Amino acid sequence: MTAPWRILSLPPLGEDLVRGLFAHLGDAAKLTFPSSRDRAGLHAALADGAEVVIGDFTGLLALDADAVAAAPDLVFVQMPSVGTDSIDVAALSAAGIPVANTAGANARAVAEWAVGAAFALCRHLVYGDRGVRAGEWPQLEVLARGTREIHSQRVGIVGFGAIGAEAARLFQALGCAVSYWTRRPRPEASATYRELDDLVATSDILVLALPLTGETRGLIGPERLTLLPDNALLVNVARGGIAPDDAVLAALESGRLAGAALDVFDQEPLTTDHPLRAHESVLLSPHTAGGTAQSQLNIVAMVRDNVTAAVEGREVQNVVNGVNPQVKRR
Repeated sequence: MTAPWRILSLPPLGEDLVRGLFAHLGDAAKLTFPSSRDRAGLHAALADGAEVVIGDFTGLLALDADAVAAAPDLVFVQMPSVGTDSIDVAALSAAGIPVANTAGANARAVAEWAVGAAFALCRHLVYGDRGVRAGEWPQLEVLARGTREIHSQRVGIVGFGAIGAEAARLFQALGCAVSYWTRRPRPEASATYRELDDLVATSDILVLALPLTGETRGLIGPERLTLLPDNALLVNVARGGIAPDDAVLAALESGRLAGAALDVFDQEPLTTDHPLRAHESVLLSPHTAGGTAQSQLNIVAMVRDNVTAAVEGREVQNVVNGVNPQVKRR
């Protein structure tokens, strides 16, 4: 009789949720969970025969090189998220372990947040709300800040995966002229492709929607931010390290940026005294652009289906590190 697959699920996914997701596997799988949410608990669980790991997207229990070395039986990692920057993908690749994400699961949610944030910046909704709550009536002040109708704005999208493409579609539906940049242009895209510097220089609203990698870290830094048109707006639904916090803050204080909507930051959570917290032209969000009920259902369904495929001997989907998607036990 074939031994059951040992599936290790890391927080923050709850044990009850995970057990419900994989109840259909019956005796074909044995679910395990770390005894403690720390490095010692992680390493002990990995060393205890874990073959499939459902990762911790918060990065608290990161699968780094030391963790990979502690997992002699590991053959597949499934992230319950689109981003994989909370784990050491290079170490897993070197060990021949495929890493899969949930690409596209929250594309609509994040794209809608980007559009909603752009609306808020164009009409200074947060500034107006703050003033009224404080007992003021900042009608003239809001108008003086330069309100604008979104259809009149040139939108540039950096990154054209599932999120970028959906954001482009939504902005175009509002009447915006939309351009994009990505490493591999999409001939089928309805938006206009531009080289990155040209895109930045011609975007009234610049939307960041690409993964954080060694190549993209600092991609929209101080030099590129100076290329923006006067009174440009920045919407970041990617990762903070792509447009570093200090560069964004400097662009805001110089007047190059008229406003920014930030769902992500260099370090999360922001420190309590971080200057971005006090900036009136910034809309702050606690990394929840993709956090809708529908997107969470999409994510857990993709995790269930991919782990099930591994256990049943079928190829897994959405492998991000180029390793063979046919998962084989050691």
